Amino acid sequence: MNSRITPRPGGRSARVQAAVHRAVQELDAEMARADLTVPLIAERAGVTPSTIYRRWGSLADVLSDVALDRLRADAAPLETGSVRDDLQAWAEQYLDEMTSPVGLAMMHDVLASNRADMSCQCSVHVAAQIRIILDRGIARQQPVPEVDAVMDAVVAPIIYRALFNATPVSREQVRAMVDNCVAQAAVQF
Repeated sequence: MNSRITPRPGGRSARVQAAVHRAVQELDAEMARADLTVPLIAERAGVTPSTIYRRWGSLADVLSDVALDRLRADAAPLETGSVRDDLQAWAEQYLDEMTSPVGLAMMHDVLASNRADMSCQCSVHVAAQIRIILDRGIARQQPVPEVDAVMDAVVAPIIYRALFNATPVSREQVRAMVDNCVAQAAVQF
């Protein structure tokens, strides 16, 4: 297993990462995924293929890193005033994103990587969004579930069904999963 860690770089390293990410996104929009190669990415990014191999190790790892970056939330989850409604809004948006063609492709890219830390980072990003919602609920003195309870009862079924079942979870099922999770919440303030 490749044990490289991809830190959030600064300076030249940040410029290389940004150029490679941009090149992957542009090329991915212009050609079939099967035709995408490290030399093409390197040429478009203005770096050498060895730079990409040295930093990422493989094409799969580059694609996974780009996908992981795109999976990061751009903004804090919607705040409605209740934990249930915040989780509901977030979970429905998450369902829409992960079951879209772009979301599915990103998940497949992360899973195709030889780096176990890539898929773990996805979990960290999702848990951070959930933590924001739960912390708001705690501040409002509302009962909130544990982050792991939301991950297990809401996120896991969405991901599993999106990747391994022909029928994704429905919005009604997401609402029921959130309702059940919140109903079992403990008071944590």
